[in-house]
Amino acid sequence: MNYKIIIFLLFLPFFALGQKTKLDFKSIEKNISNSVSPYYYEKLVFKFKGLPKSLDSVEAQHLYYGRNFIKNKVSQTGDEFKSLAEAFKNNNFADCIRLGKTLYNKDPTNLDVILILLRAYDQTKDVGNFSHHLSQLRLLTDAIKNSGDGKSDKTAFKVNNVGDEYIFLNVMNIGQDYKRVSQPLRDGVIDMWEKEDIKIYIKVLYLDLIF
Repeated sequence: MNYKIIIFLLFLPFFALGQKTKLDFKSIEKNISNSVSPYYYEKLVFKFKGLPKSLDSVEAQHLYYGRNFIKNKVSQTGDEFKSLAEAFKNNNFADCIRLGKTLYNKDPTNLDVILILLRAYDQTKDVGNFSHHLSQLRLLTDAIKNSGDGKSDKTAFKVNNVGDEYIFLNVMNIGQDYKRVSQPLRDGVIDMWEKEDIKIYIKVLYLDLIF
C-alpha cells in the first residue's frame, strides 16, 4: 500500500537481535491447524491479541506465516478495506478506528490494518492502544526479519504479500532512492533492492500456488 506512515514507525528500534529460524511451511500449515499443537493458530491469535510480548520467535513465525493457510482473511480489494483506506486517506481517524477494529477482529495479523489503527491511535493520542498495536507490529516484523538475512536470493527476507514487503521496507528505512529488480520463481518473486553497494533481497511468497 502507498501509505506514508513513517511517523509512528520511528518509534520502533531498528530491529532487536533475533534467532534465525528455518521456515518449514508444511510444518507450519500442519501445526496451526492442529488443536493440540502449541502452535494452533487460534491459541496464538488469543495470545497475540491479549499479550503480544508473551510470544516467542517460533510462535511469531507460525502466527505470521500461518496466515497463508487460514480462511476469511481481509482482502485489500474488499469493500470493507476500501472504506477503511478511504477514511485513512481523508484523515478521518474516528472512522479509521471504528472500521479498523472490525477488520482487526476478523484478521488480527493483517499488517495494513494494524498500521492504520496505529496511525489513528497516534493522532487521537490513545497511548494504550498505540503501544499495544506497536508491540504487535514489532512481533510480526521481527518474524520477517528472522526469516533470513536479506543478503542473497537464497537467504532473502520472506513476506506474505507485496503490501507487507513495503511495510517491511519502511521499517528498514528503505525508500524511493533504492532500485528494484524482480525475478519470478515458482513459489514467489525475489525482489532485489539496490542502492550503491547495498543490496537487500526480499521474497514475496505465493504459497497458494504450491500448497
